[in-house]
This record gives sequence, C-alpha cells and structure tokens, in this order.
Amino acid sequence: QHGGPHYTLQMVAGGLRAIHMDGSPFMTPVPNMFDWEARIANMNKARVDIAVTSLSCPNVYWGSAEVSLKAARMMNDDMARAQRQWPERIRWFASLPWQHEKIALEELAHACNGGAVGVMVLANIAGKALTDPAFAPIWAEIDRRGLPVLVHPSAPPASRELGMHEFQLTAPIGFTFDTSLAVARCIYDGFFDRYPSLKLIAAHGGGALPYLVGRLDICWDNIPAARAKTAEPPRNYMRRIYVDSVVFRQDVLDMCVSVCGTDNVLYGSDYPHTIGDMAGCLSRVDALPGDVREKVRGGNAERIFRL
Repeated sequence: QHGGPHYTLQMVAGGLRAIHMDGSPFMTPVPNMFDWEARIANMNKARVDIAVTSLSCPNVYWGSAEVSLKAARMMNDDMARAQRQWPERIRWFASLPWQHEKIALEELAHACNGGAVGVMVLANIAGKALTDPAFAPIWAEIDRRGLPVLVHPSAPPASRELGMHEFQLTAPIGFTFDTSLAVARCIYDGFFDRYPSLKLIAAHGGGALPYLVGRLDICWDNIPAARAKTAEPPRNYMRRIYVDSVVFRQDVLDMCVSVCGTDNVLYGSDYPHTIGDMAGCLSRVDALPGDVREKVRGGNAERIFRL
C-alpha cells in the first residue's frame, strides 16, 4: 500500500508471495516473523536461551516521514512488549526511520527507553550509502550511546540492472554483496575513526568480508584513494566488526573465526526466514573448539549487548 511502485508483493516459484524491489524478489514474508510464541517454542526446541531480534528488510523505509515513523514505532513497541512478556528470552534491535533525521533521533530515544540493546540498519537506506552525510547525526547519537549496530542487507541498488530477478539471486548473492559493499565503504570512509565507540555486526558471516579483507588491505597499500580517509589499514578495523554464524558450512564458519577473531563472531540463525536454521547453525558453533564455542554461543553477545 505504501511502498509502491518501488516495492510490490508478487508470487514467486513455489507458490509463496515475495516483496519485490523494482521487479526483483528479495524478501518472503512468513507467519513466524510476527509470532512470538512460535519463536519461543522454536528457541526451546533448538535449546537457544535468548534471542536479540530485529525487523528484517525492507525494515521501515517506506518513504514518507509519517508512514516510516508509524512502522518503526509499531515494531519497536511490539518488541518491547515481547521483552516484557519474556524478559529472560527476548532482546531487540531498534528500527529507525533513517531518512528523516529528527524523528529518527526521537525514535532512537523512545526505543532505548523501551529496552533496545542495539540498532538495526539496512546495508543501503533506500539506495543511499550508510556513509551519506544525511545520516551523520544519527550515527553520532548511536556512537554516543555505545549501541551495537546490526547491518542487514536488502535488495542491492541497481537490482534491475544486475538481473537479480533471475533465480531470486538476491538471497544467495545480492544480500552478501550489499553487506560487503556497505561495510567496506564504512572502513574506507573513516567511519571507525569518526565514531570511536561504534560496533558493526555484519550479517550472514559478514557477506564476503572475511574472504576479501586481504584484498581490502592491499588496495589500501597501493591505491591512494583507498587510504584518503583512514588512519589505519582495513585489517585494523576488523576488530570493530562482528559477524554472525549464518554461513551454513563448518569450514566457512571456521574461516570467520580465524579472520575476524574469536571475540568477534556471534551465533545467529536467520530464523524465521525460509533458509533459517536455528539448530543447524548452532550445531556448527558447537563443533568449534571449547573456548571458542562458549564465546560464539553467547559470551561475545553477553559482552557487546551487556546482557
């Protein structure tokens, strides 16, 4: 109703409805996204003690200030209610109407008062980079509050030109591209120098970042433009970047731990998305060495979210 013509809801193969951006499907709504009792039941089944939840893409970026604020307030208040109902099981990331600075800052304060332990942001905000100067006041306030920020992908810009509609390519590759580009831009733009308390959590194992950090470094060494805004090489900023365990292979999770460090990997599952696997992702975490397993299972999250 509010997102068109940019966003539409159409059928895809398999008989499901998916949200499309410019003709490319990128998000399949499922009932468990908004069913807290089902979430708790599935957490019990997988033996997950506590979840830090967020509203997935396209989040609340629906255009007008009125509609975006209404969507953010509705979701933040719902998550706050869930935390009150299950205080030992639920924590949450705030959703903000990022395109509208004043109300975004007001909603951030409201969400924090309601119990938010971090902020959710998409890897592009209606096509704009996270480093866009329009968002600087919001980032400054997040940094002042010391809140971790989950960077979750959405349909990448130019999805139509990239042919993302074929094979529903956004889920397998478009999402990882969106996250990798967003966080790499933050590194090169000097984000972590400007916001010294900032902690970014890059979803889905950081996209391609663990695999590409060596390339980011060598480009910083050899391309003047790549080091124009940063005081240190990209590898040094990786200690401020966290990744989750949503990678679906043991050897890839092992690489995330090796590259990002044992203190910077968090258990995640992609629940309740169609490819979410709470038990499977946890089984791979449990296959890590004992001291690493305990950090990834919960110790790292307890530290950065102050649980």
